[in-house]
Amino acid sequence: MGIKVVIADDNLIAREGIERILALAPEVEVVASVGDLDELTAAVDRERPDVVLTDIRMPPSHSDEGIRFANRLRDTHPGIGVIALSQYDDPRFALALIELGADGRGYLLKDRLHDRAQLYGAIEAVAQGDAVIDPKLVDALVRGKARLTDSPLAELTPRERDVLAEIAKGKSNAAIAGTLVLTKRAVEKHINAIFYKLDLGADDDVHKRVKATLLFLSATQEPVARGD
Repeated sequence: MGIKVVIADDNLIAREGIERILALAPEVEVVASVGDLDELTAAVDRERPDVVLTDIRMPPSHSDEGIRFANRLRDTHPGIGVIALSQYDDPRFALALIELGADGRGYLLKDRLHDRAQLYGAIEAVAQGDAVIDPKLVDALVRGKARLTDSPLAELTPRERDVLAEIAKGKSNAAIAGTLVLTKRAVEKHINAIFYKLDLGADDDVHKRVKATLLFLSATQEPVARGD
């Protein structure tokens, strides 16, 4: 059985483009393609897909329908993965997406959809319950100037912020130790302190790292245009 996917985007050309890309993946089956929130809700109830690929802003309000729908699925269809598609590298949307848990959730930038391998990989990952954050989002925002006012990151020491910056780049503990010239034990202690100060104690380690990354990005981004 292939991975059943529902596509939701109010832009017909965008939907058709995604359909053409996924048609080349024999392990993926597009079971519905819709243009608004009501159609998406009906398609999910009818088709019971494995993954939903959804635009963030859709009719009726063009605000954050895709994010709200993804969070609602936690109660109605907890086994369905969701990948939110956005035109802008704004981590606030990604934070909202994983507010109720990072498992089975992905955040991809639309200009990366031409990368078939990345799209296929993201679909497979969220179908298995993993979390995926577009690496371009990390690369673009981790270079931003830190603005720690009113941020939970203000509680971190300079060294802990250094460690968190390396986590945001996707590095393992061993790689972080090499970059910052620390022992692996010291890195582990810093990471535990970071998770504690960011109040991430209830999640497993993978999801803690994802959430910590997004908190870091949300405090280090340059102002961006809102929208999708």
